[in-house]
Amino acid sequence: MSMFSVFEISGSALTANSQRMNVTASNLANADSVAGPDGKPYYARQVMFQALGQSGGSPGGVRVDRVVEDTTTPLRQEYRPGHPLADAQGYVSLPNVDPVNEMVDMISASRSYQANVEVMNTAKTLMTKTLTIGEG
Repeated sequence: MSMFSVFEISGSALTANSQRMNVTASNLANADSVAGPDGKPYYARQVMFQALGQSGGSPGGVRVDRVVEDTTTPLRQEYRPGHPLADAQGYVSLPNVDPVNEMVDMISASRSYQANVEVMNTAKTLMTKTLTIGEG
């Protein structure tokens, strides 16, 4: 494992958590939308991470494996009989986005992002200090 592996590992985590934040922002933005561009209700999305290994079996970074729609949680039903997208009983289907869970996920992604930035800063400081060893 080279000295610069820490930058690759933390960089991959920054990229993955950035995408996680984007998906969370998309979920929050669509929390009250009635229909997407295809006319269907919006389903909450979740980011699935995948651990990466390095040559020699060393632990590596992380990458986004895929973004999946949460189709297991039912859509919210709201009674709006005058709405143009209401069904025969007067209910409108709203996204299955839980704003509280999305905020928790966003805070978690933000903390992970900050921790990886701190790892990179610490590694940079250590390398700088190493270069100054032996200076008079």
